Parts: sequence; C-alpha cells; structure tokens
Amino acid sequence: MALTGIQIFKLLPKTNCKECGVPTCLAFAMNLASGKAELDACPYVSDEAREQLSAASAPPIRPVALGKGVRSCTTGGETVQYRHEKTFYNPTVFAAQVSSDITPADLEAKLKTWNAFQFERVGLNLRPEMAAVKDVNGDAAAFAATAKTIAETSEFNIVLMSEDADVMKAGIEAAGFKRPLIYAATAENADAFGALAKDNDLPLAVKADSVENLIPLTDKLTGMGLKDLVIDSGAREVKQALEDQIIIRRAALKSGNRSLGFPTITFPCEMASNLDMETAIAAMFVAKYGGIVILSDYTGESIFPLLLERLNIYTDPQRPMTVTPGIYEIGNPDENSPVLVTTNFALTYFIVSGEIEGSKVPCWLIIHDSEGLSVMTAWAAGKFSGDDVGLAIKKCGIMDKVKHTELIIPGYAAAISGDVEEELPGWTITVGPREAAHLPAFLKTK
Repeated sequence: MALTGIQIFKLLPKTNCKECGVPTCLAFAMNLASGKAELDACPYVSDEAREQLSAASAPPIRPVALGKGVRSCTTGGETVQYRHEKTFYNPTVFAAQVSSDITPADLEAKLKTWNAFQFERVGLNLRPEMAAVKDVNGDAAAFAATAKTIAETSEFNIVLMSEDADVMKAGIEAAGFKRPLIYAATAENADAFGALAKDNDLPLAVKADSVENLIPLTDKLTGMGLKDLVIDSGAREVKQALEDQIIIRRAALKSGNRSLGFPTITFPCEMASNLDMETAIAAMFVAKYGGIVILSDYTGESIFPLLLERLNIYTDPQRPMTVTPGIYEIGNPDENSPVLVTTNFALTYFIVSGEIEGSKVPCWLIIHDSEGLSVMTAWAAGKFSGDDVGLAIKKCGIMDKVKHTELIIPGYAAAISGDVEEELPGWTITVGPREAAHLPAFLKTK
C-alpha cells in the first residue's frame, strides 16, 4: 500500500537541505506521495529508509522492459484503473505472429512489409514494436533460425512462443541479444522456463487456465528471484478474456495483490477467424487493459487505427500535446510570403500546417505559446490575446525575414485584431478563415 506524505516524512533525514529542489523535507515527502518527485532526488536518505520507500512507492503493476534498440518498449507500470484519474503510462505493445516454419523468402517479404507500417501523427512516429515467433512443429533449428533472422535483419523485438524448453533454449541462443519475451511458463514447465529466464535475464510470460491459477505460478517464479513477469489468464473467449483483464487490474490496484501485479498479454489472433474481428478485439484490449496484444498479421487497415487509438488513450489527459513556439517555414517561403500565427496545440499546428502545404503557397507560420490550448479556447482563456500575440511577433524575429508588414490571424480570434494593431504599429492585421480547411482557397487569393 502507498505511504502517505507524513509516513514518508518520518523516514526522511529532516535536514531541510533544499538540495532536492524544494524548501523542506515535508514538502519533498508530499511530492513523493503524489508522484511528483523521485526518491533519488534526496542525497541523504538512509539505505534502510530507501529500501522501505522504494518498496512502498513501487507501482502496483510492475513495469517490464521489452526488447533492445529503437523499438524497445516498456509495458505495465500503471497506477490507476481509469485514465481520467491520473494517466496511463506505458502504451499497449503490439506484436504479430510468424510461424517457425515460414520460408526465408516469405519471412524477408513479410518483414519488409511490416517495417513500412510507420505513420506520422502530431509529430510522432507511430509503429508496432514486436514480432512473435510461434513454434508450430517442435523444430528447434527452424525456430531459432526464424528468431535470428528477425533479430538481426529488422528493428522488431521478439516474443518467443513455445512450451518446449529445448526449443526455447535454441531461440534464446539465437536472439537473446534482443531481450525477447519468453512465452510461456506453465504449471508443467515453470521450473525449466524460470531457469531459462533467470539465467539469461529475460522477461517471462506466465500462462494458466484461470486468474486464480496464475497466483501460485507467479508466486513460485518470484520466489525463484524472477521479477519481470507478464501474465496470461489463458482465456480465449472474448467475454471471459475481458473479464479477466478487469479482474487482474482491480486485484493489483484496489486490493494490492502483488501476485497479479504484472502486465498482461492477450491473443486476439486466437479469438477470431479473420483480421477484421481481431482488430476489433485488439481495440478492446488497448482500452482494457492489455499490456501486449498479439495479432496474426500487420496490415495497414488494421494497425493504423489501433496505433491511433493507443495514442489517444495513452496521451496524458491533463497535459495537452504541444509543439515548440517559434517560426516554422512551410514550402520554402521568402521575404514576400504570407505570415500566419496560431497556437502551439499540436493538433492545431499539424492541421494548419497541413492545409498550408496543401495550398502550395509558401508561408511563414508563427506558433504562439498558448499553453497547449486550441485557438478558440486559448482566446477565451486569455492565452491568445492581442498584446501577447503582438509581443510574440516582435520577439520571434519574423521582421528580419520579411519585407511586408501583414499578419494573418485565425478567424476565431478576430476580436484581437485591434489589440494586435496597437501592439504592432504600421502592421496590417488580416483576419483569416475560421476553419483551417478554408486556408488553401484564402491563401491563393492573397
């Protein structure tokens, strides 16, 4: 159970040294309790207190690092049941299956296709992270060869899927440098798989036939010294699988059940007969509460909406996505090109810049710091006032880049035009369209 600020304060050195960045140890304790500070910020905390505080402050669902390289990721680490309570931290990880008996030519073609599924959205590169190699015939050499090819020739990290310890050992020897997830330890092979995971320092998935039967398995494996576990309740019927996800999350967060305090792995690929239904089921698990989702394949029409859903759910609801204020060149503008201004809300920027690019009219786009608010909201909140916009134009350096003195402001902020003119004597303030979709036609008339 999490400690209160006062309980944490009792374990601190009480020096009020200010080296942690706040004036008193009590303030630091309150920040620790609310998740706004890290224990490492205190240079004088004792080892005994550190041990107590580290255990108490550990998230109820353990974060588990997966893979190596540019697509390495972390699953788990969540602290709330519902996103609006605080935020979700580590996005659902996507993996697609490859059979161990796939031919080298087919595997090369598949990896090339999968690697192309990278999408830019609000300045972020959205892409799936993993490939799951499934043992289909007990051929250790084929299993290892497939895993090795994926590990050495692609960015994808790997889930190794086999219940045969010898096959799994071959896969680890071939691709262990990529820190693959081992799937799965069961009641029958827990000792052998636990040893493989411990000896190779790899995360281990645990599979049972119910939530209740997961508990003795995870207890046994943690007793062996394993910490990085991922759990699978074994349900492959949609309704039961969803119920299990909710039960596991509640048990970890509400009841403090450390035996179930691990991220989950789910298998839409085993719950549907076609990729369309798989995608719908996967979307359900992104929302509630799959740590890893295994698909039968990646296709653009399937993975793109899943990546967008993931982005929306795992964006902090209390912190708007923003872009850096400043001058943005769109389409190689020159000294005679139009100058526009808008807010630094990421979605506003990418919509506006996209419409400007589509118009084929080179422009200077000035991004004003509105604390991540859209134009209309920022104007209503006083974050996009005439005085502020005028001052931003003076300071940003646009006057050194253009010869004209005309500024185009968003239509939703038409009311600030007079104040901007007062702040920028000699400038002409033009009110642009209210909707970004009308920008191309507006710019072509300028």
